[in-house]
Amino acid sequence: MRKLKFFLLGLIPGLLLVAFILNKKGASCSGYLPNSRVIAETLSKEFVYEPTFSASLKNLKLSEEFLRDSILTKGAIDFTRSQAQKKPCPSYLLQYPEENPRLEITYIKCKEEAVFKSIKSVR
Repeated sequence: MRKLKFFLLGLIPGLLLVAFILNKKGASCSGYLPNSRVIAETLSKEFVYEPTFSASLKNLKLSEEFLRDSILTKGAIDFTRSQAQKKPCPSYLLQYPEENPRLEITYIKCKEEAVFKSIKSVR
């Protein structure tokens, strides 16, 4: 029991110190998950919209800025319905928002560009 107390006495301040240092540097561990990596890669590409996607975007009264700033950053990739291993350009299905999705976006992520195929309302 005494060893456990000494262990916790060192562990808790050590964790707080590491968390404080990492927070100051702006580091986070959230970027290592597959969902975060795919979205970050998508945001770094040039966006190309197919005509049907642009028309659907207008029908839903959504802007391209809202797509980039909110839908992509707060959405979640459905890996079971995506083709993430497809060569040369994987295909993804993104649901927005993550909880109780209202929109589904299908897009292809190539080396230089992200081609947005379709957007539809789930409800």
